[in-house]
Amino acid sequence: MIHSDKLQRLITFAAMDNEKNMSFLDHLEELRWRLVRSAAAIIIVSVVLWIYQGWIMEHLFLSMRRPDFITFKWMCQLFNICIDEIPVRMQSMTMSGQFSYALMMSIMGGVVISFPFTFYQLWGFVKPGLKTNEKSAVSGLTFYVSILFFLGITFGYLIVAPLCVQFFGTYQISSEIENNFTINSYMSTILSTVFYSGLLFLLPVATYIFTRLGIITPAFLRKYRKHAIVAVLILSAVITPPDLISQVIVAIPITLLYEIGILVSARVEKNMIKEQIGKR
Repeated sequence: MIHSDKLQRLITFAAMDNEKNMSFLDHLEELRWRLVRSAAAIIIVSVVLWIYQGWIMEHLFLSMRRPDFITFKWMCQLFNICIDEIPVRMQSMTMSGQFSYALMMSIMGGVVISFPFTFYQLWGFVKPGLKTNEKSAVSGLTFYVSILFFLGITFGYLIVAPLCVQFFGTYQISSEIENNFTINSYMSTILSTVFYSGLLFLLPVATYIFTRLGIITPAFLRKYRKHAIVAVLILSAVITPPDLISQVIVAIPITLLYEIGILVSARVEKNMIKEQIGKR
């Protein structure tokens, strides 16, 4: 009887251990399929973009060299800053240069366009592990992250990237030196600028997460507000032409994001205090 009880306990422990292992493997399987679905979405969008690569390159990227680009039209109408022809010639210096950047453009476009679906898949894997109050606190996160990311992409494409092309395309040390950009240099500047602008607009989300983790507080953000504004102005001066209007155009949205981050942090801190009071 004693041996029978020991055997039963061993069987029970083994079953529990096997259940835990299966649960862990199930989680890995779920993560694998979510990654597969995300990769499939990126590949599908990339293939579509590859099919229309010529039109995209001509009308979305190379058009930034022309004074009739939408951003330059707005600047001329609103601020009376009219852009003349940008003296830039494009060339490919390597055998695979055009192919490589057509491929990169398609993949980067696939990552950007499918970003909401990819984030939804990854967030769907993480969300079940949160507590009930934490789930309610991050309700609609996918929507807000997607909106902010695409606002940043739009800002980078319509504001930052054209100003960079205009400045570097017209800047000359000497009139004897022509600006002959390689497709690698041109596309790298635009794609990285646009993509990083999208990530920069996720600042309120990062503020939310860091406040929940207790890394930062609204008091900390308010204390260093002046330092942040100086940093924003320096960043604006670096990524835009050296004129006041261009710097202000770039600095205002980034400063607003910082202020929104303060409001988000304050609200998160207030909710965390309420949660702690409710537990007492």
